[in-house]
Amino acid sequence: MGGCHSYPSATKADSKSLQPSDISSEKLGINNNNLEARPYLQQQYLCQRITHTDMFALTALPPGVDKAEWLASNTVAFFKHINLFSSALSEFCTPSTCPTACGPDNTVYVWTDDHGRKLKCSAPLYFDYAMSYIQELLTDEDVFPTKAGSVFPTGFVFLVQKVFLLFFRTLAHIYWSHYRETLALGLHPHLNTLFTHLTLFCQQHALLEPEDIEPLQDLITALGQQV
Repeated sequence: MGGCHSYPSATKADSKSLQPSDISSEKLGINNNNLEARPYLQQQYLCQRITHTDMFALTALPPGVDKAEWLASNTVAFFKHINLFSSALSEFCTPSTCPTACGPDNTVYVWTDDHGRKLKCSAPLYFDYAMSYIQELLTDEDVFPTKAGSVFPTGFVFLVQKVFLLFFRTLAHIYWSHYRETLALGLHPHLNTLFTHLTLFCQQHALLEPEDIEPLQDLITALGQQV
């Protein structure tokens, strides 16, 4: 699913030509490791977190802070955490184990390049494309400026929404296809905490549409009852 800072499946040239101009999902009736029982919804796993911090307070825009700055700093933080988490499971996410990038309900994520071509690819390749794209945005001073007095570009929120859609799909794939490995490694409390933080942040700042989160709406509802 890509390393923390390197993405061997997607070259620099790939990242320039493969832009999520129309990132789409399709119900193709294909699923990597179909977990019909959805163990991530079981009470003994739902209640496990690594912190009981007030997530609503953590995600809210602090008084006096510019919203674009708040979105930018949190985007960088989520990228680091999600990339690190997916790296811990990368040995289990291979072209043979995950020939498609899928989520719950047989949802398959298809990458679309900047020419409008839909690319059917394995999960590790899809998420390498995704993380490479995000990393390129985060290191672009014209998009995520770091110098004092710099101005965020027009359409910045739209780009952030695309990034958080990719974040969500990364975690959806982990819950759907790699939850057994997550349990075996004892990482499920971390996953629950990260997912709760992400979804609440998106809710507070209108970063995802209802149809984007639908595949894991049951989990969002269940975790919300555990807050």
